[in-house]
Amino acid sequence: MNAVRFPFIPWLTGIALVAAGVWFGRPLIFKKEAEPQYQTAVAKRQDIVQTVTASGQLSAIVTVEVGSQISGIIQKLVADYNTPVKAGQVIAQLDPATYRATKNQAEGELANARASLELARLNEKRQQELVTGNAGTQADLDKAVADLDQAKAMVMMRQAQLDRATVDLDRCTITAPVDGIVISRDVNEGQTVAAAMTAPKLFTIANDLSKMQIEANVSEADIGGVKEGQEAEFTVDAFAGRTFRGMVKMVRFAPITVENVVTYVTVIEVANPKLELRPGMTANVSIVLDKRENVLAVPNSALRFKPSQKNASGPPSGSRGEGRPGGGNGGGPPSKRVYVLKDGQPEPVEVTTGLTDGIYTEITGGLTEGGELITNQFTPGAGPSGPPPSSGSFGGRMPHR
Repeated sequence: MNAVRFPFIPWLTGIALVAAGVWFGRPLIFKKEAEPQYQTAVAKRQDIVQTVTASGQLSAIVTVEVGSQISGIIQKLVADYNTPVKAGQVIAQLDPATYRATKNQAEGELANARASLELARLNEKRQQELVTGNAGTQADLDKAVADLDQAKAMVMMRQAQLDRATVDLDRCTITAPVDGIVISRDVNEGQTVAAAMTAPKLFTIANDLSKMQIEANVSEADIGGVKEGQEAEFTVDAFAGRTFRGMVKMVRFAPITVENVVTYVTVIEVANPKLELRPGMTANVSIVLDKRENVLAVPNSALRFKPSQKNASGPPSGSRGEGRPGGGNGGGPPSKRVYVLKDGQPEPVEVTTGLTDGIYTEITGGLTEGGELITNQFTPGAGPSGPPPSSGSFGGRMPHR
């Protein structure tokens, strides 16, 4: 008997396999796009401090370089590094032998000139008597008067030479010009110093190390906010973890240009009662430009956040500017747009901002304390737009769906 054939069975089998594939593969085919998640931060009150940073070196307010106006051999050094000195105190002695001999010679020449003056005075008097008695000529009298004037001039010259020799001899003794402490010694005993066009430096004396200063180089972009009397904080590598304080004393007008970078020297006064700070230390300075205490503030990441277009709500009512200082508010306080979560979607809120320290910004209007602001958006499995930490340093919360 012939077998019955069913030619439609292969077709039915294929259709069944396709249907099974669609049924079991529907999670992949009809996969729903994951909802975005949001990281938030809470608006809270804190202090906002706006600062300008710069670096500079510590130095004494008055630093004097002690030199020698004459040449000679260092016979004796009385002061050394870290020696406290008083004004007028002897700190070094040059060999005075040559200058003492020069002074003795000048004294002898002055005595000789005075003797010549006395002789010229007697001769002039004698010639005057002779002319009066018609025993002498007028020419002899005139010559006697001229000789007397020359003798007087010679005495003056010899006196000046003696004064100069005396000054040079006195300069063999080097004294401290100010009270202070020796921070540098540049010569040794027995060394010859030669005073030519410039005086050779022997010592450097800091007037008073209990009061010091920092000459910080502030960039031209920041110098506009720096004023005299502002507070400053600084650190030095020698005292890690410690913060010292000072005050802006002067902002110099003269610019300093290095490789097309313009800076201005800002002088900061520093108290150093324990003499812990030393000249030459590098100071990292923060100058306080402005400060707000206990004000409502939000992290700057909340001001920078912008949701994707499909998740963003419409603009807040009455807003006419976004993220522009004074935008749409008639030149009033700078306005910014932040986003809060409402029904799982970001909703824009217009706020007015004040002072910022680069991390947090003062909110002067449009937001209340405790409000949660979106700082980041990411989609699970797609990778966040920014790393979403589990908690923020500014009252951060876990991501919201």
